[in-house]
Amino acid sequence: MYLLLASFSGGGLALACARASLGRAELAWAIGQGAAALFITFYGSNATGLLMMDRAMGRPRREIRDAVFDALGVGHRVLLIWSVVCVVVAALAALVWALFWLSSLPVVGPWVYAVVVPFTVVLMGWAIVAVMAVLAPLAGPTVWSGTSTKDSVCLLGRFLREQLLQAAVLAGALSVLTALVGAVTSALVFAGGRVMAELSIWLLGVDVEPQLFMAGLFGHGLQVVSLPGVPASAVPYLTAATIGGGVVFAIGLVLPTLVYLRGVCEIHVTLRGRLAELDRR
Repeated sequence: MYLLLASFSGGGLALACARASLGRAELAWAIGQGAAALFITFYGSNATGLLMMDRAMGRPRREIRDAVFDALGVGHRVLLIWSVVCVVVAALAALVWALFWLSSLPVVGPWVYAVVVPFTVVLMGWAIVAVMAVLAPLAGPTVWSGTSTKDSVCLLGRFLREQLLQAAVLAGALSVLTALVGAVTSALVFAGGRVMAELSIWLLGVDVEPQLFMAGLFGHGLQVVSLPGVPASAVPYLTAATIGGGVVFAIGLVLPTLVYLRGVCEIHVTLRGRLAELDRR
């Protein structure tokens, strides 16, 4: 939890600084800070995933420092798997485009289209389920379990061929649980943010709408200089609230993200165990 909290806080702070730099027309700083936010969040999430997979598989838990260094060494595998997924999706899109092009031909077009309709519906439905239930959520856990890039692609292919329905059911249940946790977290952030905004107006003597103090809490940027009716004395406080709110926004993502990461690790272990049982038979 603390590792993910540090990652999201660092990424949120870097993103808030990038937005502030973009507001000052400092494009180079904004690009660098935005890249830093992505780097911190991505590799911090991978390090947390490694720790979660250790628990899910019953392995001895590695130290946080070791998890960070291991994430730097295997994070690129997740990107490679996603690249393979993008290539496959692009190939399917090209196939669908070619079929519709054949359907536009005179004489034979309507006959081809009669076959294209059911084929496209089934193919697109299968592709959506495959991406949402297997490829997107299980690419990371497959790498975190210690599998190489090539073997990870092959294992995901077996999940698609043999465990797609079970993966879809488990992924759907996890999505509902994560959404519930996220809704409760958002409600707490909103309630705490409202109290913070009212106290800021009262104690700081800043006469602005409370929503301006709460913008950063939900990931929104705020160009306070261009807002009408904002006194000059309030600009530094609102800017600071936007940056600090970005950090709180990142912190608010920690709990549902932890639930999701642990869930996808458990799904991976369950499906892999099922495949092992099928191989033994």
